[in-house]
Amino acid sequence: MPWKRRPEGKRTAVAVGPTQRKDRRAFGMIDLHTHTLLSDGELIPTELARRFEVLGYRAIAFTDHVDTALVETIVPVLVQVARDLADAMEMTVLAGAEVTHCRLRHIGRVVDRARELGARIVVVHGETPSEPVIPGTNRAAIEAGCDILAHPGLLTEADAHLAAERGVLLEISGRAGHSPTNGHVARTARQAGAQVIFGSDTHAVADLRPPADARKVLANAGLIEEEIGAAFSAAEALVVRALEREESR
Repeated sequence: MPWKRRPEGKRTAVAVGPTQRKDRRAFGMIDLHTHTLLSDGELIPTELARRFEVLGYRAIAFTDHVDTALVETIVPVLVQVARDLADAMEMTVLAGAEVTHCRLRHIGRVVDRARELGARIVVVHGETPSEPVIPGTNRAAIEAGCDILAHPGLLTEADAHLAAERGVLLEISGRAGHSPTNGHVARTARQAGAQVIFGSDTHAVADLRPPADARKVLANAGLIEEEIGAAFSAAEALVVRALEREESR
């Protein structure tokens, strides 16, 4: 069911009818990988949220790029913005972070620090062929217990098995530069029993995808109907866990 934040910070389920429930399951109206101009995105957080809201999304996360230094400044700002928006709109907005191009020994530290500062969704920038990511980043991210391993294009079967064991979600990317390896990620995840998730990796207005497009991206990666539904369910379950973390603080 959708989530709604009450003014005092509590959340309550809002009932939906059969048609709404069918649409929610059919389309991935949750995107937990987006960027604002606090890193390399083009929009301020409030505008990005509004544009997703207009497209009919139920939940998003701001996951700007961070490293050992920027985690200290970016995450608190996103936490404040998410808090402000939570009391002003129906869509669920979560503060997050994407740990990016860190040295392997620093990844776990930055993941932990992002959470300490209030990030509800922690993504790690995976080993995509389109960027010079340090080999071993996928493994280090999974061992660090991130929520989502973004566009892990060079994913190995061993790392996929570890992701399945640790409950780390493997992203099927909607971003052009990372999407060519979506098929490989989907096949490797399937063989290992790991769960995949859709992420737009939005940086600009042109990257925003109507909910139906998320389904197309997953289908084009080779996922069957049942797997597409599981990907959407995984996103919803992660949002629920993120909200539980928030309320336990």
